Amino acid sequence: RMNMRDVTICYGLTETSPVFTQTSVDDDIPHKCETVGRAHPPVEVRVLDVNDGHICAPGEHGELCCKGYNVMKGYYKMPEETAKAIDANGFLHSGDMGTVDEDGYFRVTGRIKDMIIRGGENIYPLEVENFLLTMPGVLDAQVVGIPDARLGEIVGAFIRVRPGFEAMTEDDVREYAIPRIARYKVPKRVFFVDDFPMTPSMKVQKFKLREMAEELVRAGQ
Repeated sequence: RMNMRDVTICYGLTETSPVFTQTSVDDDIPHKCETVGRAHPPVEVRVLDVNDGHICAPGEHGELCCKGYNVMKGYYKMPEETAKAIDANGFLHSGDMGTVDEDGYFRVTGRIKDMIIRGGENIYPLEVENFLLTMPGVLDAQVVGIPDARLGEIVGAFIRVRPGFEAMTEDDVREYAIPRIARYKVPKRVFFVDDFPMTPSMKVQKFKLREMAEELVRAGQ
């Protein structure tokens, strides 16, 4: 209807003018739908470990970073913020977690600030969210970390259910998840909501969900 025969996926930031990876019209359906494509030539894209900065191997989670003609010179009159964003090697740090495969296709797995560290294990909310969407009756899901005295953080899930599944319980979700994903990724707490807090641009405000989760836990719910 819109005369769009060839659709590609682009990924990047305002600071990268504005994209640095893209799928191709020649890619197969899995690569078109499950990745953000390969690096734009001649831009250099790396996945860097968030702890020591080493270049991650294929499939290893790290921060998506790029270097090239497309990267901004810096934030206007904000040298400290610029230094935080662009490292000494000229790579701009996106703040997004991701992986690259052996064929050079990149995948975005979430935001660094949203990553949950449970007892030393790194958990990527997007991975758990995508899993929860496979559960019959789950319309949408958002996953956040909840502070925990023993483990540092535990996994909390906010779920919107489809009509007809209003009787779904926290135990139902956990019982569905336990045999299907790693035990440490299974949501310890599950909250059911009608809507998620959103920004005017319709992005989920995860910081508000974290605040809601903390308040609900404190209230014993």
